[in-house]
Amino acid sequence: MTGRPATPPRLRVLAVDDEPPALDELLYLLRNDPRVEYVHSAADAAEALRVLHENDVDVAFLDIRMPGLDGMDLARVLQRFARSPAVVFVTAYDDRAADAFDLGVVDYVRKPVRAERIAESLRRVLTERAAVEDRPTAPPEAAPPGGDPMIPVELGGVVRLLPRSSVCWVEAQGDYARLHTTDGSHLVRVSLTQLEERWTDAGFLRIHRSYLVRLDLVTELRLTGSGYVVSVGGHQLPVARRHTRVLKDRLIRPAKQHWG
Repeated sequence: MTGRPATPPRLRVLAVDDEPPALDELLYLLRNDPRVEYVHSAADAAEALRVLHENDVDVAFLDIRMPGLDGMDLARVLQRFARSPAVVFVTAYDDRAADAFDLGVVDYVRKPVRAERIAESLRRVLTERAAVEDRPTAPPEAAPPGGDPMIPVELGGVVRLLPRSSVCWVEAQGDYARLHTTDGSHLVRVSLTQLEERWTDAGFLRIHRSYLVRLDLVTELRLTGSGYVVSVGGHQLPVARRHTRVLKDRLIRPAKQHWG
């Protein structure tokens, strides 16, 4: 007896554009694609956030140049969601493409939009979604009686249990993360975003899209010509501008209060 073929996944979409004609055209193209389950719309970032507060969305198609929060700002906000939607930028300009892909967007579409180009964006979203679902989950951390989780790391066919307390900072390397300790480094198959979610309560803080640091090991915060850097375990790591305020709040204010 032959089983029924699996139902292809369908996407829940949000389209955001402050220009009504452009938004209407994008909505028309999305609603006519059979891979789309339904489409929400918003005229600006504030309205988009209200929609996202009330609805689960798989992908957001964002205009970049909008009043108030622009598309880049909104994409950065979405990165902080526990379940962040994929992002496709739809814009009349090509001068922000490099910045866009630094944010990890799935696609960058130039206006005027065409049906075949939107179809390709949806294909990319579904491909990335399938890759994430097929990706092996990170090995769980075993918490010993002392409360310091142990991280299984493999080197030359030998699995070692690495205590989390030995990790000074973490570096993103694609779908992997490199754990830097006082005596070396170890590559584990887990994203920096996953570690950020797991380890925030243990005193780790995201300071850059590529770095997560253990705050109690930061010995210096210094302003350079290109921005702030921190010293951790003898290494200097860059601090992204959008993370600077939180870092100062978490690092400097408690120290001043203690000594004040």
